[in-house]
Amino acid sequence: MSLQYALLNDTSWQSQADWQTPDTPFMSFAFWQALADTGAIGEQAGWLPIFVLVHRVADSQSGSSIDHADHSENHSENHSAINEAAQTVAHPVAVLPIFLKGHHRGEFVFDHSWAEAYARYGVDYYPRLVTSVPYTPITGQRLWLAKGETLTTDIIKAAIAGVDDIAQQVGASSWHGLFITPELATIATASMPTDIDVAHLLAAQDNGLESTAIDMPILERQGCQFLWQNKDLLQDCQPFADFEAFLATLKAKKRKTIRAERRKVAEQGISCQRKCGDAITDEDWKAFYHCYVMTYAVRGQQPYLTIDFFMALAATMSEHLMLAQALDASGEIIASSLFLYDDRHSENATLYGRYWGALGEYDSLHFELCYYQGIEFAIEQGLKYFDPGTQGEHKLVRGFIPTTTHSIHRIYDPRFVPAIANFCAQDREHMAQYRQQAFEALPFNADNMPAFDTNQ
Repeated sequence: MSLQYALLNDTSWQSQADWQTPDTPFMSFAFWQALADTGAIGEQAGWLPIFVLVHRVADSQSGSSIDHADHSENHSENHSAINEAAQTVAHPVAVLPIFLKGHHRGEFVFDHSWAEAYARYGVDYYPRLVTSVPYTPITGQRLWLAKGETLTTDIIKAAIAGVDDIAQQVGASSWHGLFITPELATIATASMPTDIDVAHLLAAQDNGLESTAIDMPILERQGCQFLWQNKDLLQDCQPFADFEAFLATLKAKKRKTIRAERRKVAEQGISCQRKCGDAITDEDWKAFYHCYVMTYAVRGQQPYLTIDFFMALAATMSEHLMLAQALDASGEIIASSLFLYDDRHSENATLYGRYWGALGEYDSLHFELCYYQGIEFAIEQGLKYFDPGTQGEHKLVRGFIPTTTHSIHRIYDPRFVPAIANFCAQDREHMAQYRQQAFEALPFNADNMPAFDTNQ
């Protein structure tokens, strides 16, 4: 059987198969439904969703290994044809979400310089296509897979063929797959030309040698985030017994600094507590959102997400929610930090620090509520990792290990491919050097320093 794709503008495909449980809560249907229902994604938000549905057909049904449903910029005119394609799919395999965007907000992988280069040459960089979890810089799978399926080169090629089809029909400059898994990055770059092939082609041309044109390449970028690991190297890599056991792995000066930061919070008359799932009340949510909005208000911005979004999460996926609260001496909530977390029995069970806010400035409270409360919770729950969010060397000195993130990109105007391919290659080299330098600054004592992995 061969693979074809259909392009859909709704989620009717969800009922067409039994789908695997995604690797993070952020790819759950409940999370995406909350985004859609509260206007965080959609035309008004500038995140217009299109879904590439990869499915199997008998070879006798088609002379081509890849086919597609009609799709154009006017989604309403094609609504009936697109839904008809979804209804006739017999063997769904995978779905790749695509967003049609005219901006860069909520992505956390920055390509503004590419847009500026296009503008200098009088070329429009918009619209552009993006595959990501909106507003969420968390590494994870970016395709929903039907039960019994595994990610393969053929699936990736079929999905990207669908992306290319969308790009041609809407006139997109590019496609950006953000915070993808290393597995997806490896498959994509192994099965298609890359910036390395572009460089070889240009070198051959510069030397007057014969060269063969290459197909449109996949360009990989890498970034660096910081990940805490629940692994005591002195105890055969077993999980930490408690927070003090974690502190014991750090150099004395770093242990002293962390203890001092936690004391400063207490000395301000502030206490902290954690609530999970259904124990988080409506009043807690209101207090959290008040704090969350303040994070944006101090920068003169509006938040991306509404209180209704968080209430939807509470109603549909409470088992994945933990709320850390800071209370002043009178018992009033003055800061909140919302975390999501995996089932503790999942392969790479992780705690995710996502949303934070405070009603004022309090010494060391951000570190306490966003990092130390998270570490304590991960230890208590037996979670393997704690991902506190994007950026920040201040995470490094608190025991969060530099870890590579991956994104892949496709540029549809061949005039810009050589320069952007060179940018990606240099950017990867720079990030590799940065990650090694960051690794050398880790606060662990000699017996607990993890080995540097160039592929991590």
